[in-house]
Amino acid sequence: MTIGRGSQDALGAAVDTVVEDDLCTGCGMCELISPRIRMEDRGGFRRPRVSGSPDGRDDAQAREFKRSCPGRTLTAPRPPGARRDDYLGPIAGAWRAWATDPDIRHRGSSGGTLTALAVFLADRGEVVSGVRAAREQPRRTVPVSITSRAEALDAAGSRYAPVSAAGRSTEGAGAVIGKPCEVAGRRQLDAVRGVESPVLMSFFCAGTPSQSATDALLEKHGIGRDEALEQLWYRGRGWPGAFTGVAQDGRRVEVDYSSSWGGALGPTVQWRCRLCVDGVGEFADITAGDFWDADERGYPIFDDAAGMSALLARTPRGLRIIEEAVAAGVLEVEPMDIDALLGVQRYQVERRKYMSGRLAGNRLSGGTNPRYRGFSLLRLVRRSPRRVLHEVRGTMQRAAKRRSS
Repeated sequence: MTIGRGSQDALGAAVDTVVEDDLCTGCGMCELISPRIRMEDRGGFRRPRVSGSPDGRDDAQAREFKRSCPGRTLTAPRPPGARRDDYLGPIAGAWRAWATDPDIRHRGSSGGTLTALAVFLADRGEVVSGVRAAREQPRRTVPVSITSRAEALDAAGSRYAPVSAAGRSTEGAGAVIGKPCEVAGRRQLDAVRGVESPVLMSFFCAGTPSQSATDALLEKHGIGRDEALEQLWYRGRGWPGAFTGVAQDGRRVEVDYSSSWGGALGPTVQWRCRLCVDGVGEFADITAGDFWDADERGYPIFDDAAGMSALLARTPRGLRIIEEAVAAGVLEVEPMDIDALLGVQRYQVERRKYMSGRLAGNRLSGGTNPRYRGFSLLRLVRRSPRRVLHEVRGTMQRAAKRRSS
C-alpha cells in the first residue's frame, strides 16, 4: 500500500492494492473511473497514480474499480449467438482473412484486418481509438484517434511496448482497438455502469514487454538509449516483419521477429501477463490473430509471406460488422478450421490449459492471484495433470527469482 494513504481513501487503497500485488496490467481503464487517477511510466511499465483527496463518490468509485479492473478480476463473457470454445472463448464466426487493400495488408502485423476494419468504421463516421509510435519519440507508444485511412495506416502494426489504451483517450470513440486486458477492462466497467460499450476490437497477445527491452535491443544493435529515432516499428511492412529502428542520421537496425520477440522483448513481459487467462481477446466484438503455417512439429514458420489473419467474431455486432466489411470489399475471407488455428496458436492453447498450475505456483509462493470465473480452468487440468504440476514448480521458481533480483 502507498505510505500515508488515508484510511478513508477507498479508491486509492483499492488501486494501490492491485499495483502492490503486482496484478496491474497497465491498461488505463481506471482513468475512466476518476479524474484522480493518472497513468504514468514506472519501472518500465504503465501504472496508475491516485492523487488528491477523496470526494463523495469515492466509495462508489472503489466499488466500480473492484468489479471491473482486469488485473483484479475477469468473468468469462458469454454473449448471445456465440458458442464457447475452451481455449478461444466466444465464437460467432471464424475465418482466415486479409485486407484487400495491398498497402494495408503490407503494413499490418498479419493480414491487416484490424487496420482495414478501422478504415471501414472511420469511413462510416466513427472515431476509432488505437495506438501508434509517438511522433517526437518513436520508442514510445501513445493512444491516437483514427478518423481516416492515412491515420489508420500510421497506426498499423503491433507495438510491443507499454501503453494505456483503455483510459481517457477512448472517451467519445465509437470503436476501440486494444490489448485483451484493455478491452476486458472497458467491457467490465461498462457492464457495471449499465451502458453499451463502443465496438471493441482486440488481438491475440502474449504479454506486454518492458519499455527498457526496446531500448536495450536498439542499444545492442548500435543505437544508443539517448539517441533520437526517426522511426521505430516492431512488426508489419511484410509478414511477419522485422523489428526496425531508424536513427535520425539514417542508421538502420533490423532484427527478425523470432530474435526480437523471442530473444529480447518476450522474456521481459510483466508478471501479471504470465498469470493472464485471456490472451485471445475474449471480451472484444472482433478479435484477430496470426494464422501462420507450421512445420511438422507444430512450430510456426516465420518465412516472409503475405500476411494472413485468423478473424473471430465474438458477438452479433462483431459478426455484422465483419459481414458488412466483406460485402463492401474491404476484407477477403475464407472458412477457417478452429482446430487448425489451435494447432498454430500453441502458446495460447498451452497458456489456458496450464493456467491453473501457474496460479497455484504463484499462490504457494506467497503471491496474490486475479479472480477468474467461467474459464473452465479446473476442467482443463484433467487433460494434462503432469504438465500442470510442472507449471506449479516453474512458477514457484520464477517467483523466487523475482524476489531475489
